[in-house]
Amino acid sequence: MKIKLLCIGTRMPAWVEAAVKEYQKRIPQKFKVEIVEIPLGIQGGKVTVQAAHLAKKKEGQALLKSLDPRSHVVALEVTGKSLSTLQLAQRLGQLHDESTDLNLLVGGPDGLAEECLAVASEHWSLSALTFPHPIVRVILAEQIYRAWSILSGHPYHRE
Repeated sequence: MKIKLLCIGTRMPAWVEAAVKEYQKRIPQKFKVEIVEIPLGIQGGKVTVQAAHLAKKKEGQALLKSLDPRSHVVALEVTGKSLSTLQLAQRLGQLHDESTDLNLLVGGPDGLAEECLAVASEHWSLSALTFPHPIVRVILAEQIYRAWSILSGHPYHRE
C-alpha cells in the first residue's frame, strides 16, 4: 500500500523535514509514505478575496493532476469525519487488505478547492483545532506510523 500525502506548500522548515523523514524511515514498505508538494497558488503580500479564490482553484487543479486515478482519495478538512487512532488504524488496515493505495489531500491556507472535495471518497478531520500546514505533515506521518504499529502488534502505541 502506498500512501501519498498531497500537500499544498513547499520549503518546509528543517525540523518538519527531519520529523517526517524519521517516521518514513520507521514505516515499513507495506505502508510506504510519500509526500508530494504543490506550490501555493499565491504567495506573500496582501491577498484579496478574489486572488485567494483563484489561488485555491489553481492549487486544486494541481492536486487533481497529482492524484493516482486508482487510489482511494481522502480530503482532510475541519468538517470531515473525526477518527480515533484505532479507527484510523482499522481504516488503513482495510485499505491495505484491499490492496488499495491512498491519496490524502492537504489544502493550503484557504483549504481545499471544491473540485478536490468532490473527488474525495471520504473527508477526514484531524481535529477541530486549526494546525499550521507543516505540523499537519508531522501529525499524519506519526499517525500512519502509529496505525501500522497497532496493526502489527508493535509496542509503540499504548492504550
